[in-house]
Amino acid sequence: MTPKVPTLYEWLGGSEVLSRLIERFYLKVPSDPLLAPLFASMPKEHFEHVAQFIAEVLGGPADYSARYGGHAAMIRHHLGKGITELERQRWVALLLETADELQLPSDPEFRSALVAYLEWGSRLAVINSALPAGTAVRELPMPSWNWGVPGGPYQPESTDS
Repeated sequence: MTPKVPTLYEWLGGSEVLSRLIERFYLKVPSDPLLAPLFASMPKEHFEHVAQFIAEVLGGPADYSARYGGHAAMIRHHLGKGITELERQRWVALLLETADELQLPSDPEFRSALVAYLEWGSRLAVINSALPAGTAVRELPMPSWNWGVPGGPYQPESTDS
């Protein structure tokens, strides 16, 4: 019998861990010279929305879609923001640095999937941020990220024989 493969959301520790990651990340942003101006006018609850969005994408509850409107809503939040490639790169790097500080799983399969999602999602944010505010956005399904090629977390073969 094949063991159940956890979602990325389950593997990282669920809602509490993801919320702590995003909250700590956004506590660093005001002192980051590259990111501070980009996030200066973000409402206080922004980090909670980001945590709910990422949770849903990684296989957690569909709270973001239920409360805020799903993927199209996230796209609309980025319209007209003019995010640069350097800002995108710093956002990803700071988030991964924070994941290390909080000791999120560091197995290669999880980190590969997490980095792949952050790269994909942040590059979409740059593309969408170049569009004028108010651009019509199609209702698209919420992205659903999984383990990708490895198919699940690395779990060494048992040496018990």
